Amino acid sequence: MVSLSSSRMFQLLQGHLQPDAHRTRKSRLVTKDGRCNIEFGNIEYSNHFAYLLDFWTTFVEIRWRFVLLLFVASFAGSWFIFSLLWYWIAKSNGDLTGQNRTDGHVQCVDNVNGLTTAFLYSLETQTTIGYGGRALTGHCAGTVALIIVQSLIGVFINCFMCGVILAKISLPKKRAKTVTFSDTAVICLKKGSLCLLIRVANLRKTLLIGSQIYGKLLRTTTTADGETIILDQVDIDFTVDAGKDNLFFVCPLTLYHVINTSSPFYELSADSLPQQDFELVVFLDGMAESTSSACQVRTSYVPQEIKWGYSFLPIISRTKMGKYHVDFSNFSKSVRVTTPHCVHCFETDSDHRKHNNQEKGGIDNLGFQVIDIHDSVDVTKM
Repeated sequence: MVSLSSSRMFQLLQGHLQPDAHRTRKSRLVTKDGRCNIEFGNIEYSNHFAYLLDFWTTFVEIRWRFVLLLFVASFAGSWFIFSLLWYWIAKSNGDLTGQNRTDGHVQCVDNVNGLTTAFLYSLETQTTIGYGGRALTGHCAGTVALIIVQSLIGVFINCFMCGVILAKISLPKKRAKTVTFSDTAVICLKKGSLCLLIRVANLRKTLLIGSQIYGKLLRTTTTADGETIILDQVDIDFTVDAGKDNLFFVCPLTLYHVINTSSPFYELSADSLPQQDFELVVFLDGMAESTSSACQVRTSYVPQEIKWGYSFLPIISRTKMGKYHVDFSNFSKSVRVTTPHCVHCFETDSDHRKHNNQEKGGIDNLGFQVIDIHDSVDVTKM
């Protein structure tokens, strides 16, 4: 009975532990859609005032719900604050309902005899509605100064809020949403070298001017002094057949990184790749052709998203009408191809093939000389 209960307990523990091990995934610094997974802690309160000093960037970067709240609060708040000032002027002049008015009393503002009418007059003044029911009489000098101040502040609020909304709508981040990377990367042979390939596509017909692509390999390393560096960054060069700068980004491009002795992937193999702990972040910088605004698109790949021995399916074809057709259904799809198990295997096999070709072709003897014999000599004796 004890053994059965012990085995049952072991099975339960094993069942609870295995799913957690499968669910354990490396936390990304950069998500697939380009957001940075980082938070700041223990910031001094004095540093928070820096956000207020850079208020324009703060207002542009906050969420839409807060922008709309600020929009409503700024207008409604200014209307109400100035309505209190108009109410105070009317009360000081004895224009309110219930106050004792003398014969021949002249109001500062016609038909402003309470807080509600004062609020309506403030709203009509700042929005320049002007129904005509309430207006200045010119009897009070303070009302002239107040209407000038409210008009100027109203114009400032209009300009500021329109600028924030326009800047937020035209953020380059929105243009980056129409540039996509393949879900996975692949490693296969390309032009006689073992390469890491990714795909990137521009979903708009407008180009990205001066496009440049590059990568950063993020991993935890330990120096010779024993110092552990978290998120150590290593440059990864990507290129296309036409180069790596000023890409002609009119159709999806396949970018590749050659895995050679200078590559950080040189020691990897098909078996060791899934057990690695790194993150490959890929960046694409460019300028939108229609808005001339610079934008950056980024994504990341973890070892589980890199397929060794696969190649992307072709997606560009030509129709009968002479147009080029891009099939995005195969954008991230790949097929298995013959690929060396590791870079060392590929180099060893290449050296072996070169050696065999040299043996089959023979070896030149530099000491051998060709002598022309003009007369034939018979050396055979009977």
